[in-house]
Amino acid sequence: MGDPRISHRTVQRVTAAGAERREDAVAVERPLEIRVDGRALAVTLRTPGDDEDLVLGFLASEGAIARRTDVAGLRVAAAECPGDSDRAELALAPGVRLDWARLERHFAASSACGLCGRAHLDVLRAGLDPAPPGPPLDLAALAALPERLRAGQRAFTETGGLHAAAWCDEALAPRVLREDVGRHNAVDKVAGWLLARGEHPAGRGVLWVSGRIGAEIVLKAARARIPVLAAVGAPSTLAVDLARAAGMALVGFLREGRMNAYAGAERLGLPAQARA
Repeated sequence: MGDPRISHRTVQRVTAAGAERREDAVAVERPLEIRVDGRALAVTLRTPGDDEDLVLGFLASEGAIARRTDVAGLRVAAAECPGDSDRAELALAPGVRLDWARLERHFAASSACGLCGRAHLDVLRAGLDPAPPGPPLDLAALAALPERLRAGQRAFTETGGLHAAAWCDEALAPRVLREDVGRHNAVDKVAGWLLARGEHPAGRGVLWVSGRIGAEIVLKAARARIPVLAAVGAPSTLAVDLARAAGMALVGFLREGRMNAYAGAERLGLPAQARA
């Protein structure tokens, strides 16, 4: 059976020597409808694979569930017709209730004008539970992390079209790596893996992502109480503000043996930053 994350399409490769037809590996992107107790909650465009982790992590990141035992059952089924959405049917455990009004307000705000303004920032900061302090990370080991994780990104190697997220323990040993066409989905798949093993919120370790860092990635890491968030790319201003509010270390441009520390420098054994 082939990798569900990868498909093949015929392309015309154009070079200085001319054009030739060939098969190219392409990252799969398909809609997944998430239903809770028979009611539609959301539709996400994702790369198939690790869908149960994706659903669990999505709900945990939204504060809808706190532990695996909050879920009585979870089943993912492929669409019967190519144009339909795949479907994830989740049943909550007895006594667990979803705050549908809060979730629908959040989705409406995110899809309308985004999360903006000082009032919104204060709301986002509220309820963030900082991870406990711990020994500083080994900066040399952190600088070497992207190269160590490269071997696990098989679908990206073949297609060039997927983001990756990984969680490493406090010794920077990679524990899980997930790939997806959406960076938020990759992080949710990691969060779901943690939840399924009783390790969410983690309270330790490093979340590494292959792209840039926006506010929602910081929020997902903060809700998992992961004290260090590192990325190959750049953070946004709101990401920096939220990381500082959550007491997290935020590292950007982690590549080629270098990095920028935007927040939480003390978790990296560096002098504390001035609040600019």
